[in-house]
Amino acid sequence: MFAPTPDRFATRDQLLSMSGLAFVEAILDGELPPPPIAKLLNYHLTEVGSGRVVFAGTPMVDHCNPMGTVHGGWYGTLLDSCMACAVMTGVPQGSFYTTLEYKVNLVRGIPLGTEIMAEGRVQHSGRSTGVAEGWIRGAVDGKLYATGSTTCLIMAG
Repeated sequence: MFAPTPDRFATRDQLLSMSGLAFVEAILDGELPPPPIAKLLNYHLTEVGSGRVVFAGTPMVDHCNPMGTVHGGWYGTLLDSCMACAVMTGVPQGSFYTTLEYKVNLVRGIPLGTEIMAEGRVQHSGRSTGVAEGWIRGAVDGKLYATGSTTCLIMAG
């Protein structure tokens, strides 16, 4: 079984000692490690603000389905990451979130090697839930590739 190590994840104490916004900013600034899945799927955090998060990424051959196109899970993971992290920016110190559900709409296929931006924006941030929307666009041309929505559960630590 995989055991988290301090160099791969923030500790629970680190997570609960700061607001959600400060936590996501610490990942952006390199003070806390990014999630390991970001390396595996070739994306990284580029912008963080209150209620808004942006990731940049580029799908590669390793992210393809058997038909040779970008797997829908790649789109879903990028959208889940940007939307849920946007919700995290509104989570108070001592709390954290988990995704309850998310929906993805693929608009068109992303050509391999195309850099994209995945942006998440909060629509509602409450005591127990957060709702956000997101989209994936081409970094150069702004072409829309996918949209999404999420509901996250906010929990006290």
